Amino acid sequence: MLRIEKYIEEVFMTAIHKLYPDKELKPIEISIATNEKFGDFQTNFAMMNSKIIGGNPRKIAEEIVNEIGTCNHLIEKLEIAGPGFINIFLKDEYLGEYVSKMTTEKFEYTELNTKGDVIIDYSSPNIAKRMHIGHLRSTIIGDAVKRLYNFLGYHTVADNHIGDWGTQFGKLIIGYRKWLDKEAYEKNPIEELERVYVEFSKESENDPSLDDLAREELKKLQDGDKENYALWQEFIKVSLDEYNKLYNRMGITFDTYYGESFYHNMMPAVLDELVEKGLAVEDQGAKVVFFDEKDNLHPCIVQKKDGAFLYSTSDIATVKFRKENYDINRLIYLTDERQQDHFKQFFKITEMLGWDIEKIHIWFGIMRFADGVFSTRKGNVIRLEQLLDEGKKRALEVIEEKNPSLSDEEKNNIAEVVGVGAIKYADLSQNRQSPIIFEWDKVLSFEGNTAPYLQYSYARIQSIKKKAEEMGKVITADTKIVIKDKIERNLVTFLTLFPTMVLKAGETYKPNLLTDYLFDLAKKFNTFYNACPILNQEDEVLLSRLLIADRTAEILRQGLDLLGIKTVDRM
Repeated sequence: MLRIEKYIEEVFMTAIHKLYPDKELKPIEISIATNEKFGDFQTNFAMMNSKIIGGNPRKIAEEIVNEIGTCNHLIEKLEIAGPGFINIFLKDEYLGEYVSKMTTEKFEYTELNTKGDVIIDYSSPNIAKRMHIGHLRSTIIGDAVKRLYNFLGYHTVADNHIGDWGTQFGKLIIGYRKWLDKEAYEKNPIEELERVYVEFSKESENDPSLDDLAREELKKLQDGDKENYALWQEFIKVSLDEYNKLYNRMGITFDTYYGESFYHNMMPAVLDELVEKGLAVEDQGAKVVFFDEKDNLHPCIVQKKDGAFLYSTSDIATVKFRKENYDINRLIYLTDERQQDHFKQFFKITEMLGWDIEKIHIWFGIMRFADGVFSTRKGNVIRLEQLLDEGKKRALEVIEEKNPSLSDEEKNNIAEVVGVGAIKYADLSQNRQSPIIFEWDKVLSFEGNTAPYLQYSYARIQSIKKKAEEMGKVITADTKIVIKDKIERNLVTFLTLFPTMVLKAGETYKPNLLTDYLFDLAKKFNTFYNACPILNQEDEVLLSRLLIADRTAEILRQGLDLLGIKTVDRM
């Protein structure tokens, strides 16, 4: 099943090819009408191609309108507006048929090149540190992008590029041996590792020799010392166990966990290739890549004078590995805005190496407190687990008030879904490039443009369907949508836009375009429900409106699922 615009396009292209068979024309674009007075859809094809065709745009529009006529199953009428816009009004029957099929047939995006693998690199917490709300944005935006791309027909590979290598491990090994509380470690290992890391930071301010010891332990780890290597593996295991509990709560999964250590042995070969091709040159003992002045990029160090590699070398090695082991469609990276220059640098280096791979850095604004950014070292973070627990707690309070008759088990299940959904939606509904000031009440709001409002709209429809079923009124494969009211038509037409909004959200990597659509859909349904009674109508109208409600619920469910948010049948 195609987007509705593609079916309209086919009708127009048949007429256009007949009228102008020998012209090389710009493609037709069917856009959503900005006002229902101007139809359901519009096109400015005549204006875009008037010079190529040779004629007045309005006259060209008239020729197209006359050629198409109304002898087709889609179009009710066409109107010419202004200098040559064509306003397109669709037939009610066609709109009803399209919406009826929307949730039973798979959408095909034939205009997209979906060949190969889309590798999405996101979340990426540092080992031995508990995840906090600063990790939220990369994790849930990345998951939403993955879900959107899967819906569009791509094959995605979700990679959690964990921070499992580097100077922090020398410090952790020292801290583990000096200050570890074994009882606390057995109870909550990652919390205790975080505590000894902070302890190391405090102590090293007074005793700089600790930093030298940490470097020695790190060198031993890098050289394969058995004891340090075993500790390092243990730190990774206990950390991933903790992270996966949170990922499971948020419905997030990964295909690979290739951390920085995975690429460590590949970096010397990458450096050799950079040197051989004359891209990396020695500068004050270090190996550095210099860029052309027009690139407006600072020089990029790929090996320090002490022989150590940097993030840039690791990221270049990552591209090399993926190039050699996947059929790449594109690489997508999600990080905060502070890393923009880093990505420009290593993207450019891979281009200089001749690696023809599409790479996209999706950056987002930082979430912070009003008085500054989060910092584990400073200890001013809200842990992600705390945030999820608080979301559940607040949702449970609302459920206890609104629906106290539910069982405790059901209350808990609903509270988890609603609380986690509220947190995710509060972030995903923002423009990702905007910074976010963390405020509990904003993040956990249940009113207005929020997940609970959408979840409630979904649950409301399930309740309507249940009441209809009790009356013996059930929609079947033969049930048709029969539009009787302007508000009814408005909702049906808006439902047809769902696959287009998914496409726009995916192409721009902006989940907020989908949240905006879903919020508008829920509002339009509630307007429809208040204006167009369902259960007290004659069968034809009752079943038609029940089908409209059912398709609305399914689009709400699918849309929320694309954001990684669950629904419940009652709230």
